Amino acid sequence: MRIEDYALIGDMQSAALVARDGSIDWLCLPRFDSPSCFSALLGSERNGHWWIGPAGRRPADRRRYRPDTLILESEWDTPTGTVRVVDFMPPRDRNPDVVRIVEGVSGSVEVSTVLRVRFDYGRIVPWVRRTNGHLQAIGGPDSVWLHAPVPLKGGDYAHRATFTVNEGDRLPFVFTWHPSHEAMPAQIECDDQLQETEAFWREWVSRCTYEGPYRQAVVRSLITLKALTYAPTGGIVAAPTTSLPEDIGGVRNWDYRFCWLRDATLTLDALISSGYLEEAADWRAWLLRAIAGRPQDLQIMYGVAGERRLPELRLDWLDGYEDSRPVRIGNEAVRQLQLDVYGEVMNCLYVSRSRGLAADERAWTIQRQLLDYVEEHWDEPDEGLWEVRGPRRHFVHSKVMCWAALDRAVKYVERFGRTGPVDKWRTLRDTVHAEICAKGYDPRRNTFTQSYGSSELDAALLMIPMVGFLPADDPRVVGTVAAIEKELMSDGFVLRYPLAEDNDVDGLPGGEGAFLACSFWLVEVMAMQGRKEEAEDLYERLLALRNDVGLLAEEYDPRYGRLVGNFPQAFSHVPLIHAARALSAERPDESAGTRP
Repeated sequence: MRIEDYALIGDMQSAALVARDGSIDWLCLPRFDSPSCFSALLGSERNGHWWIGPAGRRPADRRRYRPDTLILESEWDTPTGTVRVVDFMPPRDRNPDVVRIVEGVSGSVEVSTVLRVRFDYGRIVPWVRRTNGHLQAIGGPDSVWLHAPVPLKGGDYAHRATFTVNEGDRLPFVFTWHPSHEAMPAQIECDDQLQETEAFWREWVSRCTYEGPYRQAVVRSLITLKALTYAPTGGIVAAPTTSLPEDIGGVRNWDYRFCWLRDATLTLDALISSGYLEEAADWRAWLLRAIAGRPQDLQIMYGVAGERRLPELRLDWLDGYEDSRPVRIGNEAVRQLQLDVYGEVMNCLYVSRSRGLAADERAWTIQRQLLDYVEEHWDEPDEGLWEVRGPRRHFVHSKVMCWAALDRAVKYVERFGRTGPVDKWRTLRDTVHAEICAKGYDPRRNTFTQSYGSSELDAALLMIPMVGFLPADDPRVVGTVAAIEKELMSDGFVLRYPLAEDNDVDGLPGGEGAFLACSFWLVEVMAMQGRKEEAEDLYERLLALRNDVGLLAEEYDPRYGRLVGNFPQAFSHVPLIHAARALSAERPDESAGTRP
């Protein structure tokens, strides 16, 4: 299956990817970052999957989410009738459940199912036993139960069944995880859970304040972002997957099942602008717990509960998605210095406060400490927004976001009456601004550059007007946008930065696709410059890249006409929302020039 052939279901603590042919090929339990029990996505079916569909196995003829929910419906037409599979994960009470209801739509259809459970990322073949007609698989700390309306027969380290579904039949299958040392959990009532899950999502969507022409796309993106929120703590993961390649067959394969401060602030800004202030309060509480301690110890990412140690390991027993190796878990970038996150955190907290989030004394104390760190380190080189694994540089975007951190601090004092050395912050803000304009701008080409002294471009420069560093109609911004459109586009979409032959920027071999967030940024900047028709044309092209259920990966590779990278990607769905608001001229005044 291609990456775009998958759909997402989840319970706001973990998530599963369901292929178009009815196979769940990726599921980590009990958390987003737990070892997977279905890993066919990164290997083969031998590494674990759960398939349900008409005998003969083929892609569904159509599928969709129930309106305003994360409940997936897939339908197959056969010569003898039509069958539907309804997939969802109920918002969790205690144990995570995956529910799959097979429904007879018309006629009579022969349906099959195959279950292969493999714990620890496809490595552990569990011990399976049958108890009172139910299957239990146990391996180390993990145990799962399958409650099935038909008997499954074991063989070749899998369990199978073939059964007939007639019109009007409803056959529920329930897959439940629990710690192996605990007793069998109570079985859920599927119909009740289906109704409650549908009611939960529809009530949540009803609070969306966006009513523009792109509401359907915006709502689907908001649901996706909510699904990537870890409900117990308020943390937000960048994606529910690891090691889906940015370059098919290459090594640019990373684990995104963690909470990047940058991604989370962007996500929160999208949620807040759409009326979801409660999520901002939860995330602020998560942030204060996660970063508690010395400001110099701030990390760019954390685990969903605030964990700091995320060691990067390679899983050599997995072949990788379409032979894209290595498969990685953990992320070594956790050790990097990325100065832009200070600006993104300060901006997100400022925007949240501007939209009505209650004041928090602890939050301001920590913000003051972060600002102290910015004062001392803003002029150092770093790895930057794109987490390059080459030498540190004075990335212009990082400096701009240091400016933004100081700017939001000044605004905090001016607007909310907070105490702090505001005159010192104003002076330093002006100093940072002047240095960026002097060292990060090439007057000969009339464009800002990726880093001081560099001749290269960087799509992150599109953030300059979006955070209010310079107006969108400033000649230097106009020139930068023109240069990006001329030199940093592939098939009409924006690349992050040029990949030099010696790869001296990011230190990695191979190429990558067009980074979807960057193209959405261009849409927003075009709209800010009054180029609405061009912006709408590009936005429509980007929407056309979504899969059949409205999801986007991290990148789009024009070479193959495919989505690539981890999926679904928050960093793609967030700017989709912002661009829609920019095109609809709906962005509230207080957020203009304060976008992270």
